[in-house]
Amino acid sequence: MKLFRNIFLFSVGLLLFAGCEDYLTEEPIGLLTPEQVDLDPTKTTVQYSVSSSYQLLSSTLNIIGEWSWDDGTVTRNDFILQDIASDDMQKKWNPDGDQAWMDELNNFSFIASNGGFNGQWAYDYEGISRANTAIDYLTNEAMMGKLNFEQALQDRLLGEAYFLRAFYYFDLATNFGGVPLVLKPLTSFNEAYEVAVRAPEAQVWEQINSDLSNARSLLPQSKYSSAEENWRASIGAVVALQAKVALFSENWQEVINLVEDIETMGYYALNDNYFDSFDVEREFLEDEVIFCYDHESTMVPRRGNGLCALLGWGFVAPETNLLEEFEENDPRLFYTVNMESKNVNKILGTLNGDFKGDDDSPSNKIYIRWADVLLWKAEALLNIGDTEGAIGLINSIRERARNSMTAEGTFPPAGTLPDRDVNETDVSIIRNWLIHERRVELAFESHRFRDLKRWGLADEVLGEYGFQSIHYLYPIPQRDIDKSGGTIEQNDGY
Repeated sequence: MKLFRNIFLFSVGLLLFAGCEDYLTEEPIGLLTPEQVDLDPTKTTVQYSVSSSYQLLSSTLNIIGEWSWDDGTVTRNDFILQDIASDDMQKKWNPDGDQAWMDELNNFSFIASNGGFNGQWAYDYEGISRANTAIDYLTNEAMMGKLNFEQALQDRLLGEAYFLRAFYYFDLATNFGGVPLVLKPLTSFNEAYEVAVRAPEAQVWEQINSDLSNARSLLPQSKYSSAEENWRASIGAVVALQAKVALFSENWQEVINLVEDIETMGYYALNDNYFDSFDVEREFLEDEVIFCYDHESTMVPRRGNGLCALLGWGFVAPETNLLEEFEENDPRLFYTVNMESKNVNKILGTLNGDFKGDDDSPSNKIYIRWADVLLWKAEALLNIGDTEGAIGLINSIRERARNSMTAEGTFPPAGTLPDRDVNETDVSIIRNWLIHERRVELAFESHRFRDLKRWGLADEVLGEYGFQSIHYLYPIPQRDIDKSGGTIEQNDGY
């Protein structure tokens, strides 16, 4: 087990160091030294190598470092890089100077040394490091034979590890473009320096697709990969991420085909009530969530949702124009945020403020759910000219919303969220319907900024916030460029 307790802050094998002024004299954190390498792992060690690879998807506090706010590593930064950077979220209900680096994401005044980029880079590469170790173990047939690994368990765990590596690289590619490709554990400085160079973005996408293809061939054909641990990556999660990759590549027919593959599985459906996906009392008892991080309270090591603690300090507030985007009586507004009590219900997983200020909350972090996937398909149908099919899917999302019981136990009044006209053929009108529906349906789920960028609308929508064309990619963390001696090149404009 000592191997995995020493693999922290793996940022391209050599780039993150413990010190500040003297980091160039420090050993790279995450580079495996001979005494750290476990040459005789147990079956438990191998299983832990996969389980620990999920941890970097959590919002648990201090997974990396200890209250390192300036490094951006106190918690995972999706809500900063994707929500605060968009027109959906402000840092706080009452703006102040606390964690000013977050404000720099909101007004695009950041530079490459901003902690938000360092944190996301560190989390993703630490996740990749752990997944690489798991893959290295699980593809070692001599080791598997020695440990008497059952083939089904070996396949499942290996499929999970491939999926997780693809997931982390998807996040890196959509944030930074081309990044260093690290595909095996590194045990020497020479190996670390060899990979300290950015791969072309197309090559990163090829690797993502390759990992997902491997994962799909290995995971069991069931809704949950493990009946005992429903949170693990499943075949549905793999195919959904394949569809998302196709979406970002604008391979519209492939998006449709992959979503239809998931539909054929029969595992997922829109929940009757919109909030069921987020309700802490409904976790893994509903039909819509495809992949999430399973936060749990009172666990050792801790795995609670620390983002709820930040809510207690006034972090995470809606932008006014997000509130104005919701149509009259849309129940999704309250289920997203209670303006009166300033509770972000979606993050808390409750409607009464429970867990606000709790750094060990049980509310899950949802990464993929069925409503999101259906809107991918609607977008793909629209782009191949099937306007009626696209509108039908948009209407299914609206129907579920207007039929969701409110927190008061009533239903929205008649006429709420009426269907869009299925006879409409003006693509620009339908596209605006889709953009609207994605925004209100998925608010505060860390999709908006990526959506605006891939649609090419970020300049138009976020220009008043300071967005410029260079911001379609974030800067590579400056400390990693410096520590590579310049072998990692910065994105243009930074």
